[in-house]
Amino acid sequence: MDPAEDSFLSHLVELRDRLIRSLIAIGIAFLCLFPWAKDLYALLAQPLLATLPQGGQLIATDVVGVFLVPMKVALMVAFLITLPYVLFQIWAFVAPGLYAHEKRLAVPLVGVSVLLFFVGMAFAYFLVFPTFFGFMATVVPEHVAWMTDIEKYLSFVLTTFIAFGVTFEVPVIVVVLVHVGIVDLGKLKEWRPYVIVGAFVVAAVFTPPDVISQLMMAIPLCLLFELGLFLARFVGRRSAARAPSAEADDGEWQALSAEEMQRALSEAHPPDDKRKPDA
Repeated sequence: MDPAEDSFLSHLVELRDRLIRSLIAIGIAFLCLFPWAKDLYALLAQPLLATLPQGGQLIATDVVGVFLVPMKVALMVAFLITLPYVLFQIWAFVAPGLYAHEKRLAVPLVGVSVLLFFVGMAFAYFLVFPTFFGFMATVVPEHVAWMTDIEKYLSFVLTTFIAFGVTFEVPVIVVVLVHVGIVDLGKLKEWRPYVIVGAFVVAAVFTPPDVISQLMMAIPLCLLFELGLFLARFVGRRSAARAPSAEADDGEWQALSAEEMQRALSEAHPPDDKRKPDA
């Protein structure tokens, strides 16, 4: 078998094994959470239940929704609990192909990314949901029973969690763009007015159609962009300082420049008039 093909198959086998390990970990966590699936959904629905009018409640319009929806919540919580282990499996698969300086950058970035995503979810749960649901409770017309389906509520919650979780990843995205060299820090500062406008556009698309929710996404998005610019200054300076000797310090192979390659060829094959006569 061709060595390249053998290496490719070995990588596929390793990827399969790590995916199986991750799925087994999620499955074990889900089985442990299964008895408390209803309690987990009640905890997830608490921000809405706390603001519903007297006698208001959630409803289920699907026959099996009362079973499937709590199971989905339990599965989501199981995934969040096992996320560090899943990320470790991904890291163990990817790490052998990275240089030392890439590993030093990837580890803190992944950790900070996960932390910021959780912070974004907590921000939505503890601040955005109570504010939005409280506002909706004040605008319910008289003689209208404000109730929602549990499946639709779960969809709304997941969409909001993802939207705010990704929003809180802005500092990491800015730092990576500057560190890799895709965008210059000065160029990002010039784009500040467009980023502010884009933040409000994104908030209008991914939040409920009320001004309060849109502001609660757009303002943090702008502030997180400024935080990313502040952190990118230090990353850029460090990269510039270590650039001349980065490869030498890591002990890694570095490609020769065209001038160095020409000099090496000249030394290895000197012209006929400079060759020493045979003894």
